[in-house]
Amino acid sequence: MTSPEQIAEHLVLPGVLTAEQAAETVAGILAVQREDGAIPWFRGHHLDPWDHTEAAMALDTAGEHAAAARAYEWLARHQNADGSWYAAYHDGDPEQVTDRGRESNFVAYIAVGVWHHHLATGDDAFLDRMWPVVYAATEFVLALQQPGGQIGWKREADGTPVTDALLTGSSSIHQALRCALAIAEAREEPQPDWELAAGALGHAIRRHPERFLDKSRYSMDWYYPVLGGAVTGPEAKARIDAHWDDFVVPGLGVRCVLPNPWVTGGESCELALTLWAMGESDRALEILQSIQHLRAEGGMYWTGYVFEGSPAIWPEELTTWTAGSLLLAVAALGGDEATVAVFAGERLPRGLEPDCCGS
Repeated sequence: MTSPEQIAEHLVLPGVLTAEQAAETVAGILAVQREDGAIPWFRGHHLDPWDHTEAAMALDTAGEHAAAARAYEWLARHQNADGSWYAAYHDGDPEQVTDRGRESNFVAYIAVGVWHHHLATGDDAFLDRMWPVVYAATEFVLALQQPGGQIGWKREADGTPVTDALLTGSSSIHQALRCALAIAEAREEPQPDWELAAGALGHAIRRHPERFLDKSRYSMDWYYPVLGGAVTGPEAKARIDAHWDDFVVPGLGVRCVLPNPWVTGGESCELALTLWAMGESDRALEILQSIQHLRAEGGMYWTGYVFEGSPAIWPEELTTWTAGSLLLAVAALGGDEATVAVFAGERLPRGLEPDCCGS
């Protein structure tokens, strides 16, 4: 287990994490991970494939590569025949599925985690083992792509496709498709259909908000088009600046949804990661420093905090994905090579966006 002396410099950030605190947070995630590799939100709650992968990526930032590999191997062992995973498993038990829907962004995210792990370890054998898993997952997701480029939200338990698209989910899938393409390139197995799909998806995210359900009350719909790499440059800055005062609560963090007086650690860390990717590290650091009131004894982080009325921690849960998102944001600001490559778009395909033509 990682000790403070073993914590890499990229996980130490003034006002956010000392080496001792980082080691404590990593230990907190490892304590939740099951022997079979599953990482539920917390023991006794459920596992979803997206947050499971986020926590595994955080372990890789701390050098816990064997534990991260076990998490990806859990996904490989329990992938459905159609390339998907179910939306929820009680306590990470594959025999106790609690939601048999198969959400497209949950399924796609394995490509981000696998590419991140490969960059962190240089393990070509791992990439070879995981390629069929990533391939099948990507094909499942792209079967839900709509004519306008957006990705349908999920398949119901009976297999019925839900064609409504979520902007946050599709933006996450945009990042995942680019990582899947990077894996394909590394294996010298080009996937031109995936390139076209990623280009059409990016175009829909940037130019056609009407193709997505209106969830603009949620902060994730505000920043995820930038975090997922579809919106960049001046457009990214304009997007973030336009709603900064709506979602950011100075000294406390980022609201999850308007107008609720509730800030959440996960959204705050993801916004920090977004700001860093835009080149605004100072603002990113301020956001991370502002949520230290969510750090609990033992190194994990409360999900959120209600700051009006009777201020209170709510819900009273310490989630692996909240801790994981913090470690990833800190690792990016600290210059961790694998995390920078995945979230800044380095070593990911470019030139996929067909904005020069079409509608």
